[in-house]
Parts: sequence; C-alpha cells; structure tokens
Amino acid sequence: MVKITAYGVRELEEPYFNRLNTMGFELTYVRDLLTHENVDAAAGSDAVLVRGNCVVDRQNLQVFATQGIRAVFTRSVGFNHLDLQAAADLGIALARVPGYSPYAVAELAFTLGMTLFRHVNLALDQTRQADFTVGSQLFSKEIHTATVGIVGAGRIGLTEAKLYRGLGARVLGYDHRPSAAAQAIVDLTTLPDLLAHSDIVSLHVPYFPGQNDNLMDAAFVAQMKPGAVLINTARGELADVAAILAAVEAGQLAGYGTDVVRGETAILGQRFASREAIPNAEIRQLLAAGPRVLVTPHVGSYTEPALEDMIRISYQNFQDFFTTGHTANAITLKSN
Repeated sequence: MVKITAYGVRELEEPYFNRLNTMGFELTYVRDLLTHENVDAAAGSDAVLVRGNCVVDRQNLQVFATQGIRAVFTRSVGFNHLDLQAAADLGIALARVPGYSPYAVAELAFTLGMTLFRHVNLALDQTRQADFTVGSQLFSKEIHTATVGIVGAGRIGLTEAKLYRGLGARVLGYDHRPSAAAQAIVDLTTLPDLLAHSDIVSLHVPYFPGQNDNLMDAAFVAQMKPGAVLINTARGELADVAAILAAVEAGQLAGYGTDVVRGETAILGQRFASREAIPNAEIRQLLAAGPRVLVTPHVGSYTEPALEDMIRISYQNFQDFFTTGHTANAITLKSN
C-alpha cells in the first residue's frame, strides 16, 4: 500500500480525501502547509502531496530524498513553488494537476470585478458607518454597456469571459498564444488596445519567476482606461503593488481586487491580532487602501467541484506513477 503524506489539508477537506480514495492509499494529513519546521512529518511515507505556497525547495526535497520519498506532487495548476532542478538532481518525481473546475477562480474574479464596477464596496463601507447618503461615488455604468478585458485567455479566463458575455458585456482578450476556443469567445486584440478600452481588466496568466515579475506595473496601469477596475486572481508576484496603489489613490483606477499577494505563504491560515501585526508591509498597504482595494485570502479554488477535481487527479497521478513509473502530468525542467 502506497503511503502518502498530504500537507495543507484543511479539516473540511479531509472527508473528501477519504471518500475519493478508491485506490486504497494510506493517507496522513498535515493541517499546515509544508515548511522547514514540519518536513519530518512525512517520514515513513512513499510520497508527498502539497498545495500552492508549500515550501518545496532544495532543503525540504533533500530531507524527502533521505527519507526515501520518491514522488512529491502538487494539487495545484501552478508549480512555481517547486524547485525543479533540485528534484531532478535528487531523483524525485514531480507532478501537478493541469486543471480543475475553471468556474472556481473565474467566478471569484467575476465577483470581485462586479463588486468594484458597481461600487458595492463603497456602498457597504458607507452603510457600515450608518451613512445612507447616495453621492456621486456610487454612480455606475451597467455592465452590458461596458467592455471587459481578459489577459490570459485560457480555460479560467475564457470561463470568466462567458460570465460577462452572458450579461451583455463586450469582452476583449489577449493571449500570446490564443487557442481556437479563445478566438471563438473573445475579441482578440493587443494588450495596449485591451487596456485602453476595458472598464474591467482581469488577469489570468501563469507566473514565471524572473520573467514576468511585476507584470502589472506603472506602465501597464498607465495604459488602462481612466476609472477602470483591475482584478488579479493569478499570482501576487505579477502585481507591482506600489504602482497599483498609486493609481488607485490618484483615481486612475477605480479599484483593485486581488485573491493573491506576494509573500502569502507567511500569512495564509493565520489570524493576526490586528492589521498592523501582519508581517508583510505590502499586504498591510493593500488592506489600508480599502474599500477601493479588495483582498481575499486565496480562496479562488476553494469550491467543492475544484477540490474534488484536485484530489481525483492527484490520486490518479500517484496511481500512474507507482504502477507504471510515470504520469502524464509530470513536471520536468522543460516544463518551466
């Protein structure tokens, strides 16, 4: 029987892991994300399952290799948290989940976008303070008269595009390698044209360290339509927070909604006594900019269909690897 230690398994998720374990794996659950401090929890296992924001660096992989662990798989689509070179050097197999319910992240991005577009964030902030006046800051367009820009027209981006199109919005799309599906769903254009004409811009691109850090920088924001909304449910490293907050403060952006932040590994799953106690100045700045800035705790994929997809595919990856020696969802140095 294959023994698997799964890190970052929330209490709510455990029954799903148990119910979907039709292949008879012996499972050990660790509530916390993988860190240098809890790496030894996997001792005695054949394999490890992690999630995004787990620390899968050379140090931890070396410990796993010493323990005889042959496979370290992630139940996420992104794999920038995995040290591919170290795994190759140590002979540890890596694999991922290439996709799960695209509605999970798409619906959250859509919700953040509409909340800021219709100024629900400002209205709620007012009423919480017993202020029921209706000022010019609450005056809104209607989405069927607006244009939405999707940067990254993959499965998630196109799912969000369909949600907006269902409400009558015009949807522009930009992708450096657009698929046939993208051509059928969105009006493909250049990135500058998309930014200049979109009332809402939603980002759905993968993060490649050292290649597209701070993609949404001052130059990016300056090209956006004045008063537009910017949404990021991709990766925190793609956002130049200082530039975005400056644009919000200046009124160039009407708002910024994000489900991801740089350095989130150090804060996810924790409750702090106050905003000031958060050990990340950039995150403190984002929170202080509310209500025009909305921050959610990386819950885009936290839906039942997405979770079930992640677990099923992860189990199949392990089954394939331990019965055939390989899996179709393997990650190699070429994957990066």
